[in-house]
Amino acid sequence: MTRAAMLSRDSFVELGARERARALLDPGTFRELAGPFDGLTSPWLERQGVVPQGDDGVIVAKGRIDGKPAVILAIEGAFQGGSLGEVGGAKIAGALELAADDNRRGVPTRAVILFETGGVRLQEANLGLAAIAEIHAGIVDLRRYQPVIGVIAGQVGCFGGMSIAAGLCSALVVTREARLGLNGPAVIEQEAGVGEYDSRDRPFIWGLTGGEQRHATGLADRYVDDDAAEIRDVVAALATAPVQDTARSERYADYLQRIAAYTAGDTVHQPDPAAVRRLYGERQ
Repeated sequence: MTRAAMLSRDSFVELGARERARALLDPGTFRELAGPFDGLTSPWLERQGVVPQGDDGVIVAKGRIDGKPAVILAIEGAFQGGSLGEVGGAKIAGALELAADDNRRGVPTRAVILFETGGVRLQEANLGLAAIAEIHAGIVDLRRYQPVIGVIAGQVGCFGGMSIAAGLCSALVVTREARLGLNGPAVIEQEAGVGEYDSRDRPFIWGLTGGEQRHATGLADRYVDDDAAEIRDVVAALATAPVQDTARSERYADYLQRIAAYTAGDTVHQPDPAAVRRLYGERQ
């Protein structure tokens, strides 16, 4: 990409969750539900000395994408690392359930989830886990009718139970700045030691869990530049495409077979990004 092209881009990564949602919807159609003035704050954070946020770090916006009904669910990574608790999780799960109900009533509502999350909020662990399970169920229900598109742009990435939600989406869009993994680097380092996983080694981390690598190994469907207009166009194309017959999560047998083949071989030496691409079958 030329320097002129880079300077003309509008960064999507640098936008907050509300601005990201607005950027993806058709102009003039953005309408926020369960917003910051509705008082849906977490009842648990203040008890532990954490100042709650009016929207609990989750934006629910209805509108249209290329003229078709859509709901955007955007997680604010700047609030508590995008962690999900009782309220924020319920907002996402409830919106997915209502979108599925829309489809059953003949209103073809699709969904876009903007992931920027470390997973469950530790202060609300069990409640957050229950909410994330409901999100998983909501995605699987809705994707039978309309595409559920996930976007991981950066800067937090997508980890924990919400990485499973990303894997359940009909299609997943990532940027170079994105990261996707079940456990975050700091958690792996804490449990397995710095010799196993150095969370400060950024090239190593992005080489294994970054957007480019996840796309190359087939765990993400589209790899895009950090450009709001480009991401909007890609999301619109995916969100208005026909529903796929087989979701990625339904191809689990193939993934299990690949992992079994790896564990039957050399598991002493840590795999590098190239080895992981060979394991999954690098996208051509």
